[in-house]
Amino acid sequence: MIDKRCHVAEALKDVSDGATVMIGGFGAVGQPDFLIDGLVEQGARDLVVVANNAGWSRETGIPRLFDLGRVRKIVCSFPKNSPAFDDLFRVGKIELEIVPQGTLAERIRAAGAGVPAFFTATGVGTQMAAGKEVREFGGKTYLMEEALHADLALVEAWCGDRWGNLSYRGSGRNFNPIMAMAARLTVAQVHETVDLGGIAPDEVVTPGLFVNHVVDINGVARHG
Repeated sequence: MIDKRCHVAEALKDVSDGATVMIGGFGAVGQPDFLIDGLVEQGARDLVVVANNAGWSRETGIPRLFDLGRVRKIVCSFPKNSPAFDDLFRVGKIELEIVPQGTLAERIRAAGAGVPAFFTATGVGTQMAAGKEVREFGGKTYLMEEALHADLALVEAWCGDRWGNLSYRGSGRNFNPIMAMAARLTVAQVHETVDLGGIAPDEVVTPGLFVNHVVDINGVARHG
């Protein structure tokens, strides 16, 4: 019987040092804080974090990993407003790759869709173009951007079932569905687990095919 529900320690036990970790969310919305805390406890180091932003409060989320010296590099669109990141960056203890938000989303989506690279006009004529292939289409100049893969994706969904099917609520959807498809190992925290069939077919945003583990942050699971 397929049952992907488990405790956070079990879900993250095999994360290795040096892993590339995608972390869903847009600011605090849809950010898998419970799983981030689990990664803190797990102890993996030298991580490359891929996220929309670098967080803000040192008490929760990605900044906890910064303060513990666990992150070697962050790939994001908005590194500002994160004191924990700023402190490390100013003294050269963390690397930064800034990617425009639309480009970041498309690089992640491309990885999940099996598209190795794509061309975009974003960044043409700026420092973002350094070292990248440039081509013209229809008289316009475009940059080639490569798909962005990860070893691990930590995502938040509203509910899931034992097969790993996920449904999201409102703006909590954001980066989570595309990140779930772009990693070798995907762990989802959910607010509720439901019986098989408890999520209407047209409300399944992330099919269980892309999800390895489901962690119920409320600790309540109805078996089905």
